[in-house]
Amino acid sequence: MATGVDGVEVTGAAVDRADEVLTPEALELVATLHRELGARRRELLTRRQERLRALADGGTLDFLEETRSIREDDSWQVAPPAPGLEDRRVEMTGPTERKMTINALNSGAKVWLADLEDANTPAWENVVNGQLNLKDALDRTLTFTNPDGRKYELRPDEELTTIVVRPRGWHLPEKHITVDGEECSGSLVDFGLYMVNCAQKQLGKGKGPYFYLPKMESHLEARLWNDAFVLAQDHLGIPQGTIRATVLIETYPAAFEMEEILYELRNHSAGLNAGRWDYMFSVIKTFRTRGDDFLLPDRNSVTMTVPFMRAYTELLVRTCHKRGAHAIGGMAAFIPSKDPQINEQAFAKVRADKEREANDGFDGSWVAHPGMVELCKEVFTAVLGDRPNQIDKKREDVHVTAEMLLDVKSTPGEVTEAGLRSNISVGVQYLEAWLRGNGAVGINNLMEDAATAEISRSQVWQWLHNGVKLADGQQVTRELVERIVSEEMAGIEKSRGDAFAQGRWDEARDLFVETSLADEYPDFLTLPAYARMP
Repeated sequence: MATGVDGVEVTGAAVDRADEVLTPEALELVATLHRELGARRRELLTRRQERLRALADGGTLDFLEETRSIREDDSWQVAPPAPGLEDRRVEMTGPTERKMTINALNSGAKVWLADLEDANTPAWENVVNGQLNLKDALDRTLTFTNPDGRKYELRPDEELTTIVVRPRGWHLPEKHITVDGEECSGSLVDFGLYMVNCAQKQLGKGKGPYFYLPKMESHLEARLWNDAFVLAQDHLGIPQGTIRATVLIETYPAAFEMEEILYELRNHSAGLNAGRWDYMFSVIKTFRTRGDDFLLPDRNSVTMTVPFMRAYTELLVRTCHKRGAHAIGGMAAFIPSKDPQINEQAFAKVRADKEREANDGFDGSWVAHPGMVELCKEVFTAVLGDRPNQIDKKREDVHVTAEMLLDVKSTPGEVTEAGLRSNISVGVQYLEAWLRGNGAVGINNLMEDAATAEISRSQVWQWLHNGVKLADGQQVTRELVERIVSEEMAGIEKSRGDAFAQGRWDEARDLFVETSLADEYPDFLTLPAYARMP
């Protein structure tokens, strides 16, 4: 399509109303961000690979000596909470699909994480419609009619849940927009389009453009985001510090640079978040060739209370509150069921998890379904009372060492055939939906996103390439994995019936097998998956 911006080409298929968000002004900001920051982004991605090679050669992770002065300087604090982000006791997450957007904003949650990343697929139609739905939500024109005639619309005359947008990670490209012949960063596309189309709308409502930043691996990557914020605010004539960002500490390297990440973003910081599945995925990816010291058992047995996960969350709360920032807890992925017994057991587990977070000092937590909002709110209100947060709970009793963060070996649990089967079945089911454009998928009463598929295929790769034996004595081999894949596929086909033929099951199976059995570990499942998208 013609863009009216020199050097910018948009090659995606026509999407209704695309011209409302792919405006010359929006594409001009995207182009400016690409030209100013694109080379540094590529350099930082290269640094990731260099660090992985050093770790494979026997290196380790530790707190950085070169930034010790930042950690030991007690004088600096992040900016005070921005309007709409003071009270974050319950945050709803989900993709920016039209119906989900309405349900999230009507859910009663304090914050909605509008997900353009793991709960979304980067199909071109989703990229455009996600931005349109955010714009329409702020204009209060967003409606949706189900095929059965049910109509969904925003509640009238009520303050909307605060919107916090999660753009794609630094590693993901946007192949449908090029600048000077180069593919753009998906991060900068999502960020730039939202800033031009929605920042002023947010300011008009007394809030601002707020973001969740995923998948970062170093404070230098946080510095790159901060520079993008400064550039965009200058470009749009918005005061510096208007943008606020919460960083997901969901990679192993980032856990050793929490304070430095807050420092780099301090005038734009809104805190840190603890993300369970992606963190586990990163643990495997970071030390994937290092044998027993970093082998994880079945993923469902790795709870937030095992030693290395406990160290990570306690350090996150202490770090945030020391610097005046919010600490946000992890996801409750349960989807309420029609079976009362399933609900009773699941609600009890979710309640216990949220009580642990609230008592540890977290200021709020995530849920994936509107039906879980009230439970999370109730648990945190029992601790917070009328206070908007508990940033004053400094957790000076917490002293976490690098050895504690690295203590994966003491994680209890076994590697079982049931765990292997679950990884294969859930991973393939998720990928099939992803390839059809759906990034938030209900499987076995849980709302799954891309992190689930990443941990599932990563565990299979780790068990295979490190000679793991299952609890029953079976060796994890290529032949065993391929046999179980065939058996699980047959089970899925039987359960889906006639609907199976309409799916993309062969592609999903091939992609899962490719990324879990390959000699060289693919860093991100979503990259080869994106290559399969038009």
